[in-house]
Order: sequence, then C-alpha cells, then structure tokens
Amino acid sequence: MRRRAFLGAVCGAVALPRLAAAAESAKKNRLAIFVPSEPSADWHELSGKKYPRALFAELRRLGQIEGQNLKVESYGREQNTSGLEALATEIVSSNPDVILLGGPGALIFKKLTWRIPIVTITADPVRLRIAESLARPGGNFTGAGIDAGPSIHGKRIALLREIFPSISKLGLLALHIQYSGLVKGSPIPAAAQEAGLPIAVSLLDVGAQENDWRAAVESLSGEGANAVMVVDSPETFQNSALIAKLLTDARLPAIFAFTESVEAGGLMAYSFDLVELYKRAANNIDAIFRGAKAGDIPFYQVTKFDLSINLKTARQLGLSVSPALSASADKVIE
Repeated sequence: MRRRAFLGAVCGAVALPRLAAAAESAKKNRLAIFVPSEPSADWHELSGKKYPRALFAELRRLGQIEGQNLKVESYGREQNTSGLEALATEIVSSNPDVILLGGPGALIFKKLTWRIPIVTITADPVRLRIAESLARPGGNFTGAGIDAGPSIHGKRIALLREIFPSISKLGLLALHIQYSGLVKGSPIPAAAQEAGLPIAVSLLDVGAQENDWRAAVESLSGEGANAVMVVDSPETFQNSALIAKLLTDARLPAIFAFTESVEAGGLMAYSFDLVELYKRAANNIDAIFRGAKAGDIPFYQVTKFDLSINLKTARQLGLSVSPALSASADKVIE
C-alpha cells in the first residue's frame, strides 16, 4: 500500500511540471482594441485596411499570433451606442491584459483604470496629462504622440495658403472631445494667430452622421471661413470621402491630416504614417505582454510628415498648383 502511494506521489511530481507547462503554453494574452469610429470587424489580420493589417502582421512577426497565443476582442462603432464612457467601462470590466486605444477617450480610460496598460495614438500625451513626459510616461499609458507642436500646424496653414493665397479666415473642423481636451488652448489657434488668421470652429460628436457633417461645414461657411483645417481624429479619417465632398461642394479649400483623405478626394494633406504608428503600437503591446511596464516605455513622437495633393480636386476648386509645390509633394494624385 505504501509502495503504491509512493509511486503515485512520484508520478504526480513528474506530471506537475508538464501540466504547468501546458497551462502556460495554453495561456493567451488578451488584447482589447477600442476604435470607436470604425467597425470592429475591420480589426483583423486580413482587413481591407492597411493599418490594421500592419498591426497584426507586426504582432505575428513578434510572436503574438491571434488564435494561438493571442486573443483579440475588438470594440468599434457598432458597440458604441451608449457613449464612450459606457463602452470604456465595459472594456475595463472585462480586464484585458492590454488595451489598444485608437481614437479619443484617453481621459475616460485614465479615470477608469490605473492598472491596465493602455497603448494609444493621441495628439499630445503630456498636454493631455496621460504622461509625465514622452521619455518616461509613468502611469499606465504609452504609444505615440502625433501633435508635433505649433510648427506642424503652422506648416499646414502655410501649405494651404500657398495653394490658396486668398485665405482670410480659417475654419477648424474637429470633435467636441478634442476641443475640450486639446484644440482649445492648443497650438492650432496659436498657429492661426501667428499667421494672422481669425478662426471659426465647428465641432461634432463621436458617431456624427452625414447630416451632422453637412451642418458643420455649412456652419463654417456661415461664419465666414473660406478655407478649412480638418483636425486629425479617427472620425475625420473614417469620414474622409464624405468630408472631402462636402468641402469641395462648398468650395472650401482644405488641408487634412491623412494621406488617405486626399486619396478619397480631399485637396491636400500634411500627414503622418498610420502604418508606421500601428507597427510601433504592436511593438509596445508585445513588450508589455513580455513584462515591460507601459509607464517605462517612451511615447514615440512623430517627426516625419508627407505632403500629398489631389490635382483633380484643385481643378474642381479653380485652384492652380505651382510646379514647385507639386515637385515638393511626396504624393500627387492626378
């Protein structure tokens, strides 16, 4: 009897490490992706959009493979029916290992959790107070900052003025959540003032519909704006084609923050590379899965911007693009 008990104990001792190893290998890292302006179905490895594909391809390269050691829970436009805070609360309650935030809402998540690591692409993490500094964020946020300060907005205004010298009042098309968090008191109005331009501001909510965008453009025209800066956000990105058409129909020259907006019919953009940013986000996510603390991972500050111009839209607006400006563009759409 004692011999059988001894053998059972030995077999159990041998089996335990194997069971532990199997449990460890079966464990999946849980990533919650929150992009409230886009369909959640877009966020997978075979997406029709290049930046989700870039994210998942980079995660795979790093060994984080959905369906194997990675479980992805995507939250998008169709879940965002009760407001950002309600959906953010649901995501935090699900207790993922990492949250990827692609859009507004960082301050909401900051209020809801200090524990779950969050990787975000945002305007200015320091001004937004989700990071103590770019080099050492502290807290539970890391990612990329896309607002390079007054110079980038001044550059966009200068480019818009080069193609449309008659600009006399600049319209800003932005989200309410941006205006309360960043645009108000941010470098954008300061850059306009430096350029000697008064501004008109038209604000929308996350989830705005076509009629809302139309009313916003009409409001800018009604306030006397004769050119527009479309402030970068997932909402303006997702609605690029609609916004471009509304602005062109209103005969308002506009500069965007995304090359894709110009491909969709916008006049011009001075833009950062979303594919690069989501690859960097994948590296942040992988580092956190491997034990790094979000607050120890520096925020990447975008420094490279590309100029793109849509000559067809310029012709529709009756604008001529100088050979020098065309030659300086990284992308020209005929």
